[in-house]
Amino acid sequence: MDEIDGFDRKIIAVLEKEGRISVTELAQRVGLSKTPCQTRLKRLTDRGFIRGFKAVTDPDKLGLGHVAFTEVKLSDTREAALAEFRRGVLAIAELEECHMIASSFDYLLKIRTRDIRHYRDVLGERISTLPHVASTSTFVVMETIREGGF
Repeated sequence: MDEIDGFDRKIIAVLEKEGRISVTELAQRVGLSKTPCQTRLKRLTDRGFIRGFKAVTDPDKLGLGHVAFTEVKLSDTREAALAEFRRGVLAIAELEECHMIASSFDYLLKIRTRDIRHYRDVLGERISTLPHVASTSTFVVMETIREGGF
């Protein structure tokens, strides 16, 4: 594992909250001059500590306010079956997150849709038909208190 120091951690902490901050401002905040800060930022990005920058959007304003978490139990958990399932998951645009879980089920999915009808379509026509899906169980989000990040 690549080593990172206190300056690197400060850079990452600032960028997690303010991804559009200028390098000059970032350098001032972490106590470096601009060039060393820029060099560290490039190194952190090149080595994968920082995977990218993105806009944080408002799902409600975009018409995607319905969130459900779905447990998925597979009928086969050998590596080839898991790989087939993973490939299928990547093709579902509404699927925001997918996590393999050590539990009585195999995967936990976070699905974001327009409404419950749209979710029902995604579940019935796309998730349930993924390779090796044996069963699903859904939890509908009623209110989000905290989301997206540290």
